[in-house]
Amino acid sequence: MATNPAASPTSKQSQLLPPQSTGDRSGFSRWLPGLRILRQYRPVWLKHDIVAGFVLATMLVPVGIAYAVASGVPGIYGLYATIIPLLAYALFGPSRILVLGPDSSLAAVILAVVLPLSGGDPLRAIALASAMAIVSGVVCIGAGLIKLGFVTELLSKPIRYGYMNGIALTVLLSQVPKLLGFSFESHGPLRDLGSIMKGIIGGRVNWTAFLIGAGALLTIFALKRSKVPGLLIAVAGATAIVGIFGLSKSAGVSVLGSLPQGLPSFDVPWINLADVTTVLSGGLAVALISFADTSVLSRAYAARTRTYVDPNQELVGLGVANLAAGFFQGFPISSSSSRTPVAEAAGAKTQLTGVVGALAVALLIIAAPNLLQNLPTSALAAVVIASAIGLVEIQDLIRIYKMQRWEFWLSMLCFAGVATFGAIPGIAFAVIIAVIEFLWDGWRPHSAILGRANGISGYHDVSRYPQARLIPGLVLFRWDAPLFFANAELFQARVIGAVENSPTPVHWVVVTAEPVTSVDVTAADVLSELEKTLREAGIKLSFAELKDPVKDKLKRFGLFTQFGEQSFYPTIGAAVRAYLTLHPVDWVDWEDKHPSAS
Repeated sequence: MATNPAASPTSKQSQLLPPQSTGDRSGFSRWLPGLRILRQYRPVWLKHDIVAGFVLATMLVPVGIAYAVASGVPGIYGLYATIIPLLAYALFGPSRILVLGPDSSLAAVILAVVLPLSGGDPLRAIALASAMAIVSGVVCIGAGLIKLGFVTELLSKPIRYGYMNGIALTVLLSQVPKLLGFSFESHGPLRDLGSIMKGIIGGRVNWTAFLIGAGALLTIFALKRSKVPGLLIAVAGATAIVGIFGLSKSAGVSVLGSLPQGLPSFDVPWINLADVTTVLSGGLAVALISFADTSVLSRAYAARTRTYVDPNQELVGLGVANLAAGFFQGFPISSSSSRTPVAEAAGAKTQLTGVVGALAVALLIIAAPNLLQNLPTSALAAVVIASAIGLVEIQDLIRIYKMQRWEFWLSMLCFAGVATFGAIPGIAFAVIIAVIEFLWDGWRPHSAILGRANGISGYHDVSRYPQARLIPGLVLFRWDAPLFFANAELFQARVIGAVENSPTPVHWVVVTAEPVTSVDVTAADVLSELEKTLREAGIKLSFAELKDPVKDKLKRFGLFTQFGEQSFYPTIGAAVRAYLTLHPVDWVDWEDKHPSAS
């Protein structure tokens, strides 16, 4: 039988590409996608995954340490938060090459919790951060099990851009002092900006540290689009310069110091009862951010690898990875838009790449804990700043500004919320704005009076077609939204307004209900009141094109009996024909020039 070469990869390609999902997601293996991939594993992939794993490890180490320091915990815990989550996600995560670990988008949120509560105690800091990871993990797993993978879709692009730009600004401001070689107590993004200016004017800048950090930052950006690992070169170069010239002693350059030797161990993070509320809110915030980022990145790479990724399973995988981080001396983690492309470019085929990378990091901790002891803090700040700049979205916001300005200003409002009040209150503010935006669209939906326009079949909005004719005595009213508690009263007011503004006395009102996808109890009660009001005025209320599921609800609510089955028509044309049968009026269809009801 002939095959389509465009649809079938060559045998060589099929050896290198992971197979499409078999669709077997039932039973025990559904929750362990890693085992399912392992059953399908091909020996030819092994060398690709191993090489990609070692390449990935060269980036995992400096980035993990940098994001740990940015999150307010010692650098070693960034490696702990890299090792265990990668192993956990390899078993529970549905994406084949997604890389999880510490992330710049979470650093500001973690720091907002850790910094004021830890009092400078590193052990208390990691306990707080680990507790946040556990909260985030439980939230993600619970949401995945009850299939809430769609929740992050409620955050529109402008809102996501707003809070992520705000987080990027918060991270930048937290790292600039480290880049300049001094420190101060943070009091929020805007106040921190003033403190930075005072530090610069007051002569607190360590110019040696700044030159090293600025050089590392320039190196990262200069090599960003090349195949050369710019981040690794920047970090290695800065470490070598400080070590060779002894700048930590001679110039007072702050360095990482020796890492503790040993692997992460199981540890329950105990926190004070007074800190629980703050940790819970912080954990919820990182859960929202991490899944929003992970779901977008996961879908993108699923398309590239020709596999299906269940968003609910993605939530479970992310949650298990965070739980593992929380119970093994780590802190909240997310997917990485910078490390995942590295794994892909290095030839990764499956999550074995992450496993190899995690084992390589573990080997470094055991065999060479002093390798990075001269790594300057300003270079770590450069790594975080480069990543934070990558979070900033400007180009698409310009497009949104040109297309729909109110959504642009909505984004700016969310940005201002994070920048003014900090990461956690700002994200909560963004969520509230998202809920208001969602309800507003349903609360004040579009509605229309329909008429017959010349030369166009069907019935159309008379505000769009001013020359459209209305059928005398008949109001065709279209409601373009679900009918629920927030808009039911408005629906009633607009129907009555349509009757009052009709140019002829009204005998029937037909709600053309094809856009109505749901009706709740409050709306049903309003419909009942409206029907009684119209009936007392000698007007019949009918429906056309009502969906069967909505009709079933009206039956349960008792409205079918009240209205009568004859009040429900399959099409607008059927309703018009029924009206013209009972109410002969002067009506000529503009298309066929004879009395018509279609």
